[in-house]
Amino acid sequence: MKLPDYDALEAMKNVDIRTVDKSTLVDLDSVHIDDTKPIPERICSFVQQIGNPYCFRIGDVAVKVNYRSEGPSFQQNFENLLRSS
Repeated sequence: MKLPDYDALEAMKNVDIRTVDKSTLVDLDSVHIDDTKPIPERICSFVQQIGNPYCFRIGDVAVKVNYRSEGPSFQQNFENLLRSS
């Protein structure tokens, strides 16, 4: 499994939550992560399943995730999330 390249991630990050078609977003509840796999494999699995890690649905609600430029990276935050699960 391979993560999207920088340009693809930038395009995903720039999706406008106000105009996105919610029906095109993956529902977070449909994503299943095998917690027996190493963290890099879990990250790849999540991104592959969710499509856009910055913009997805939870039920009928569209969610946009933003990270502070001076804060931890997306990967660091996601690894922390997987470690705490």
